[in-house]
Amino acid sequence: MCRIDVNLRPILSGEITIMPEFTHSGEAKKQYVKQMFEDISHRYDLFNHLSSFGIDIFWRKKLVNKLNLSSGKLVLDVATGTGDVAFAVRKKYDVKVIGLDYAYNMVKIAKEKSKKHGEEYFQFVQGDGEHLPFKDNTFDALTISYGFRNIGHYEEALSEFFRVLKPGGKLAIMEFSEPTSKWFGALFRFYFNKVIPKIGALLARADAFRYLPESVDHFPPRKDVCHMIVDAGFHKSEVYDLTFGVSSIFMGYK
Repeated sequence: MCRIDVNLRPILSGEITIMPEFTHSGEAKKQYVKQMFEDISHRYDLFNHLSSFGIDIFWRKKLVNKLNLSSGKLVLDVATGTGDVAFAVRKKYDVKVIGLDYAYNMVKIAKEKSKKHGEEYFQFVQGDGEHLPFKDNTFDALTISYGFRNIGHYEEALSEFFRVLKPGGKLAIMEFSEPTSKWFGALFRFYFNKVIPKIGALLARADAFRYLPESVDHFPPRKDVCHMIVDAGFHKSEVYDLTFGVSSIFMGYK
């Protein structure tokens, strides 16, 4: 059940339609995103911590807490990036984690970082979130943190997530959302659209950090994400907001 409803984001400024700079669906989006993350992988962790003032660590903890896992479970972290969510899951629970990312350079960094977290508990692989290389009913939980909006075909990915989860398995998606506070929303949009691209341009590809705020603007509203989760086969969906709604956790239960 989705408990939060919001209006569609405005896409007009006066009488002039604001045209997107980037493609936000399909194969062209997937290929752009893949190459972008290959290119910025060496600066990815630094950018995350600088741009979020470290609050990304708090958000990951909230996501991990929602899983409520018992010992011995198997978790899949899709769009794992450099593995921070995978490591946070293992820190809290006695489980094994497989991290999958479309960008090979991200996977390489995650593998190297796993040496400090106990390599035997992790496996990092390159793969497509829309075509998961795993058997049906394999995982007890599946997480995807700030990677779902980068998917080319949401419905296909959710269908795959449902397929690889065991009956009773949990899906946890964390994504940026439209802020629920007007004053904070205005501040957030200014920071996201004006400041973050400048930070990103100093660290890596400038276009990568223009894509970030635009991808958030084109991400579906909360109620639509909840509906997509249920349409994929999950018997229930829920959404929880963090930090004035800047970030949201979507849960699905198989």
